[in-house]
Amino acid sequence: MNPRPPASSEASEAVTPQSLRKQYEAGATVDELVTTSGLSYGTVLNRLHDAGTVMRTSWQTRRMRQNPQARKRLAAHLRTLYEQHGATLTELAAAAGETRRAARRLLIEAGGTVRTTQQTLRMRAAARAAERHRVALSLRARYEAGATVPELAREHSYSVATIYRLLHQAGTRMRPQHHHGPAHDTRKQP
Repeated sequence: MNPRPPASSEASEAVTPQSLRKQYEAGATVDELVTTSGLSYGTVLNRLHDAGTVMRTSWQTRRMRQNPQARKRLAAHLRTLYEQHGATLTELAAAAGETRRAARRLLIEAGGTVRTTQQTLRMRAAARAAERHRVALSLRARYEAGATVPELAREHSYSVATIYRLLHQAGTRMRPQHHHGPAHDTRKQP
């Protein structure tokens, strides 16, 4: 799995210290907050401290999760991560602070169905294709508004070839190429 890109500044700002505190006090761990918010571990800790959150020890979290209602909430959260975000059992185990087997058990308790590896790969490929199509359409809009391919490549940290490929996939009608350098005279010289 490729690492997730860092959260954009707008997405980072949308995760307030108070919302993180509310989730933490409802039973989420710091690792789960990192996974769901896309923020770094240190940023989540800093925001929890900014909100005046009283931190738990790992044994306090385990005891809290032995509560049947907390277990149901955790199982429902894992099912959401699994079905809507395409998480694997290994990622669920990390988010829950459990083993893969325990994460699988919680997923099934919440009514989830375990996927095969191939189903997970297809699901992630479809999500990447949808994201790539969205990027291609936004590049097309910028190109048709007058941006050049080299400008788009610099803005998005893609190669020029990737920009051309994405523009082609979006069905963009390309402008004629400009010839830089001395003009070519097509008339014959005497």
